Amino acid sequence: MAQKKVTTIPATMRKHTVSPINCPEKRKVAGYARVSTNLEEQLTSYEAQVDYYTNYIKSHDNWEFAGMYTDEGVSATSVKKREGFKKMVADAKAGKIDLIITKSVSRFARNTVDSLTTIRELREKGIEIFFEKENLWTLDPKVEMLIAIMSSLSQEESRSISENVTWGQRKRFADGKVSFAYSSVLGLEKGPEGQIVVNREEAEIVKLIFRLFLEGMTPHTIAAELTRRGIKSPGGKDVWCQQTVRRMLSNEKYKGDALLQKQVTVDYLSKKMVKNEGQAPQYYVENNHEAIISPQVFNLVQAELEKRKRTKGTRYSGVSIFSNRIKCGDCGSWYGSKVWHSNDKYRRVVYRCNHKYGGEKCQTPHVTEDEIKDMFITAFNQLLTERKEIISNIEIIKSTLFDVSELIEERNRLQAEMTRLMELAKSCAASQAISVKADFQETYNGFISEYAVAKEKYDEVLKRIESRKVQNERMNQFLQTLKSHNELITEFDETLWCSMVEFITVGRTERMVTFKDGTEIIV
Repeated sequence: MAQKKVTTIPATMRKHTVSPINCPEKRKVAGYARVSTNLEEQLTSYEAQVDYYTNYIKSHDNWEFAGMYTDEGVSATSVKKREGFKKMVADAKAGKIDLIITKSVSRFARNTVDSLTTIRELREKGIEIFFEKENLWTLDPKVEMLIAIMSSLSQEESRSISENVTWGQRKRFADGKVSFAYSSVLGLEKGPEGQIVVNREEAEIVKLIFRLFLEGMTPHTIAAELTRRGIKSPGGKDVWCQQTVRRMLSNEKYKGDALLQKQVTVDYLSKKMVKNEGQAPQYYVENNHEAIISPQVFNLVQAELEKRKRTKGTRYSGVSIFSNRIKCGDCGSWYGSKVWHSNDKYRRVVYRCNHKYGGEKCQTPHVTEDEIKDMFITAFNQLLTERKEIISNIEIIKSTLFDVSELIEERNRLQAEMTRLMELAKSCAASQAISVKADFQETYNGFISEYAVAKEKYDEVLKRIESRKVQNERMNQFLQTLKSHNELITEFDETLWCSMVEFITVGRTERMVTFKDGTEIIV
C-alpha cells in the first residue's frame, strides 16, 4: 500500500472578495438605504429597505453590524445633500466599515460619476460594496469591465445633468458662433456688436511675425527680434517667448477661420481638459471674420512648420535667410554660418558644412554670402529664359497631381463608417449595462478594432489632402511670382530668394540651385 501523502490546498478566494472563505476575522458591515421622494409608497419602500438590510447583516455570523445609513426623501443626482451617504463614506474611510450592502446601483447613486468616484475611493482603501440587485461586488477583479462600461456611459449621463448649458454650447458651435479670449489673441478684438474685428495696429505685428518666419527665422529668433524692437506681447509683457510666437503662427483665426472645441473634458470624474484629437466632434468655421493673413500664406507657414519638425541630423537654424538653405553635396547636411577674423578688419561671415570638423571631413568648400547671392541671380535669370515652358508644366502638374476630389470622397466615406461603428459600440455598451451578455467583450472589441482601422485610414487621407493643398499653394505662389517677373535681375532680391528657392547644393566642383517647383539649375 502506497504511503499516505497529504497536500495542503490553499483556502479558496471568495468569488466576490479578496478575503478567504474561512477567514476568522469578522467584517464590519453597514447597510445603506435611500428614497428620493416623500410619497407614501416610497416611504414604505424606505422602511422596508432599512428593516431588510438590518436583519440581513445581523443574520451572518462572520459579519459585525456597523449600522444603517439612510437618506430619506433626498434626490441622488448629487451626493452634496446626502448627509447619510457622506457620513457612511467618511466612517468607511476611518476604518469603521469593511463592507457596504445596498439594494442597487441606482439606490446607491443615480449619478454615475458620483457612484464611480465613491467606488474607486473605497476600493483604494480595501472597502467593498455589494449591489444586491446586480449581484455586483466591487472588489471582484472581473468588475473592472463593468466599471469601464459605466465610465463610458457616464459622459452622456453627466452631460444630461447639465443638458441646457452643454446643449447651448454645442448648438453655438454647430451654428458657427465663435467666442474666445480676445486678450490672448493679438490683432483681433471684440466689436461693438459682439463681432470679431481687426485691430489694424496690432495686425501689422502679426503680419511681421508671419513674414519673418517665411524668411527663415525661428520662433525663438522672432521672439528675440520683437523684444528688441520694444513690441508688447499679447499679454502686455516686454519680453516675448517662442511658445507665444509658435501659437500665433498656428492660430487659424489669423486667416479668418475658427476651429471650435479644441479641448474636451475626457474624464467627467476629474473634469480634466485635454486637446481634442478626435474624442469629440470639432467645428471648423471658414470665413468667420476678416483675415489678417491670407489663407495661402497661412498654409505655407503650416507646411514650413511641419518641414522644420522633420529636419534630420541637425537642429533647424533661423539665424539668417540662408540658414538651412545651403546643402552639402558630400553628406547632405546643412551649411552653417561661421565668422572668420571676428576681432580684426578682415572679419567676414562664411558658410560651410556643419560636419566639416567631425569624423570624416567633407571636402566641399565654404561659400560667402556674396557667392550665394551671385548663384541665385544667375539661376533665377536662367529660370526666366525658360519661363513659358515652366509655367506650362506647372499648370499640368496642378491639374493632375494636386487634385483632391477622390480623396475627399474617400474621407467622407470613412467618416460615415466611423460614425456607424461608434454608434454600434455605444449601443453594445448600453445593452451590456442592462443585461450581461457572454459575448459582449468580443463584440465590443470588434467594433473598437474596426473603428481604429477606419480612423487610421481617415487620418492618413486627411494628411494626403492637406499635403496636396499645401503643395498646390506653394505652386500657386511660385507661379504668381514667376509670372510677375519679365526682366532679368541684376541685384539680389531677398523676397525673391525666400519665395522661390528651396535650397542650394554645394558640391566639390559643382553648385546647383533647386527651386520650389523642383526645377534644378547648375550654376
